[in-house]
Amino acid sequence: MTDFVSGAILSAAALDAAFNQLTINAQTGTAYTLVFTDQGGMVTVTNAAANTVSVPLNATAAFPIGTAIVVASLGAGQCTIVAVSGVTVNATPGLKVRAQFSAATLIKTATNVWLAVGDLSA
Repeated sequence: MTDFVSGAILSAAALDAAFNQLTINAQTGTAYTLVFTDQGGMVTVTNAAANTVSVPLNATAAFPIGTAIVVASLGAGQCTIVAVSGVTVNATPGLKVRAQFSAATLIKTATNVWLAVGDLSA
């Protein structure tokens, strides 16, 4: 996504890119913690082993309320969304991305509170 600064000219192409393209952060390990630059984008996890995507404290990464981040499981290993201590991630029926090629979206609803929606399992 494009960062606009004071004095920058907003072009149609930049506006289109800002609203129609996700930045993809491809992860291949078994553990990843979201970072500020993930906001508005997609984190893909590709690993044959079970893996985790952790949601950090607001003090670590101050995502604005309303931030959305897509988490997509591209590998055979099941991805689990993990709330670090002090963070709440609400979801039903659970915090596991159901299967390979499934995805969930994390939405920040309050300070240190997120909602996970999508193809999830217990």
